Parts: sequence; C-alpha cells; structure tokens
Amino acid sequence: MRYLPLAALLVAGACVQNIDATRVGVPVTLASAAEAEKPPTGEPFSVTGKAVYAMWGITQISSPALHHTLAGQLVGGKALVDVKIKVRSRWSDVLITVLTAGIIVPRTVTAEGIVVK
Repeated sequence: MRYLPLAALLVAGACVQNIDATRVGVPVTLASAAEAEKPPTGEPFSVTGKAVYAMWGITQISSPALHHTLAGQLVGGKALVDVKIKVRSRWSDVLITVLTAGIIVPRTVTAEGIVVK
C-alpha cells in the first residue's frame, strides 16, 4: 500500500507529449474567436506522425516533429487556425504494446487544421 502513490505518479506522467507552436514561425491558434460570424476559410490539412515511448510510457524514444510538418503546410499561407492535435492508440499500436509487454509503447499523433492565406 505504501508504494501505491509512487505507482500512481509514474502512471500519471507516462506518455506525455509536449507540443510547442512557437517554433512554427507563423501564428497558430487552436480555436477561432467565439464572436466570429463565419468560420475561417482556407485549405484544410491533416498530418500524422508517431510518438514512441519505452518502459510502459515512462521514457520517450521519439516524437513527431510537428513544428517541421506544420511549417511544411504553410507554403503560401500566413497562419494556421483551428488546429486540433489528437494522440491516440491505433490497433497496431496496441498490438505492439501487448507483444512487447509494454516495453515499447507507440502512439499515433494527428494534427488537423486550416491554412489561412
């Protein structure tokens, strides 16, 4: 029972993905203004990458370089709006996690949004 708080702390901090939009080089917003009458217009995009963790999610092995990927979406654009980032486990991610007994834990990271000209 005395190790339960330590185990809870390890599980709570596992598989954390830090996403920093300041390195993209253009304004990035997660949501449009609430008082806007119409949604922003532009070209929608969706990019997917992989994040891989080790030791049941405690240590990060690799993370997708979303700032490079998002910067690549900006050819001729001025800003990214309504950006949504989803981190999920696909069936193949779960299969790898089960087969390695949690030593390797992959996650699929998808960024979606609109490029405003």
